[in-house]
Amino acid sequence: MKKAIPTLISCGLFAIILLLPALAMAEPKMTFSIDSFNDRSQVATVLKMLGVLTIIAVAPSIILLTTSFTRVLIVLAFLKQATGTQNLPPSQVILGISLFLTMFIMAPVGMEVYNNAVKPYQEEKLTFSEGLEKAKVPLRTFMLRQTREKDLLLFYDISGRPLPKKVSDVPFHILLPAFIISEITTAFKMGFLIFLPFLVIDLVIASVLMAMGMVMLPPALISLPFKIMLFVVADGWNLILGSLTRSFG
Repeated sequence: MKKAIPTLISCGLFAIILLLPALAMAEPKMTFSIDSFNDRSQVATVLKMLGVLTIIAVAPSIILLTTSFTRVLIVLAFLKQATGTQNLPPSQVILGISLFLTMFIMAPVGMEVYNNAVKPYQEEKLTFSEGLEKAKVPLRTFMLRQTREKDLLLFYDISGRPLPKKVSDVPFHILLPAFIISEITTAFKMGFLIFLPFLVIDLVIASVLMAMGMVMLPPALISLPFKIMLFVVADGWNLILGSLTRSFG
């Protein structure tokens, strides 16, 4: 996955370079300067703009940690290691599959956020703070559904806060780390189940080669075609991606 990050950065820089002429010709232009403030409303406006820019800067981390992306990416990485095809599929393909599968899984949550928060805010029926509170509800529901109770209790115990009377009262700064741990734990459990059939193939091939006296022949070289054959015959992509999607149901 490390190779995918420089590639994404390069693509982003290339896209920015292509957009520079269009941005330069675009009208109207907005200038932003902090020379002096005549009243408090100007300070509030600047602070809001800085807040929005901060949210945009950390948006990739928010997407990574509050959605199904973490579980999907880890499971597919386990699959890549289990089959022994270290360079196939390429890291960019695995990253793309994870991203679009995350978009599919999170589509109901996204639609609920749009209908309950974004659309009313665009129609000026809600203020920004009200829209933000409305947007939190479906995301919180999704995260709570995937979070183990013991992980929530762990962070409540560490923070020393009293347990809430309702699950909906769990604050985000406790829910988020508990959700991340739960997602990683679930992904590792699924990765273990993925490894088992391929591990059996490795053991069988190694035993056969040992019995035939072919000690110098690498077992991984012989077992790889059998792993690929098993994965194709069992329709592995359908099984794994289907199981991943249903695990969020």
